[in-house]
Amino acid sequence: MTKAILAAGIAATCFSALLHAGADFNLQKVGDGVWAAISTDTGKSDGNAGFVIGDDGILVVDTFEDPAPARDLLAEIRKISNLPIRFVVNTHYHADHMVGNGVFAAAGAVIVAHRNVRAWARKENMKLYAPNPTAEQKANVESIVLPTVVYDGAVELYLGSRRVTVRFYPGHTGGDSVVSIPDAHVVFCGDLLWKEHIPNFIDANTTAWLKTLDAFPGDYGANTWVPGHGGPATAGDIVTFRNYIVDVRTLAAGARSAGKSGDALVQAVLPEIRAKYGKWGYFDDLAGAGIAETAEELAGTKKVPVPVANGGAEQ
Repeated sequence: MTKAILAAGIAATCFSALLHAGADFNLQKVGDGVWAAISTDTGKSDGNAGFVIGDDGILVVDTFEDPAPARDLLAEIRKISNLPIRFVVNTHYHADHMVGNGVFAAAGAVIVAHRNVRAWARKENMKLYAPNPTAEQKANVESIVLPTVVYDGAVELYLGSRRVTVRFYPGHTGGDSVVSIPDAHVVFCGDLLWKEHIPNFIDANTTAWLKTLDAFPGDYGANTWVPGHGGPATAGDIVTFRNYIVDVRTLAAGARSAGKSGDALVQAVLPEIRAKYGKWGYFDDLAGAGIAETAEELAGTKKVPVPVANGGAEQ
């Protein structure tokens, strides 16, 4: 697996010009007509976003956790192109990737996502802010503009002759989309990939997630992978991130076999994870929770959102 991933894209990102540097995100060109908006860890945007310029329009990938940086992103797009904003693709339902939808919907975009994103966006997001969500967080979730076009397995979107593929993969939430621009060799992975940041496992099925990461190189063979958090990545970064998931699963399983559970299990595993990954972003916020959630998954007690049946009732 490792050799295949490295062979698929060991070269570093070809485009890395920094076009915008702000408190919330840095805008980088990552391919021909493709830009990544890399979120800062302390700003209002939280998750990464990006956009693709085609012959007759623009597609935006994710829209941040707050309308203010979404408006800033729209302003940056307008410095580059006045073509209409035709689509927004939400890579999954978590608020840090879709609260800014309304900014782009007002600009004319059709919002596209996996079917489960529409069903879960308002119902499930508040748990991310538990136990004490702020009034602003509640308002942001309640204001999310939902996708108006949903899909199940895959969909192709066209910006004139430019093709953008959107495919469902399991792992992070059960409603994750990967957005590929084949002619630019760029893939937006959403939160199925994190670069040097501890991932959120609250909805994760890590067994499925590992299979998804194994599939990426063969499915795409891209040079540049834009993660949901962290800077533009290479195929080697996929290996590193996969290793993190394997390490958490292996250590959590070992602690369970030793009879540990709950906080005792987390405290048994955390030092080893810290020794290897302690410098990654979000470590203090997410590492302990991720260990606990993985242990619940391995025990079969973890609760995750229920997928929507095709044609089923949605918001």
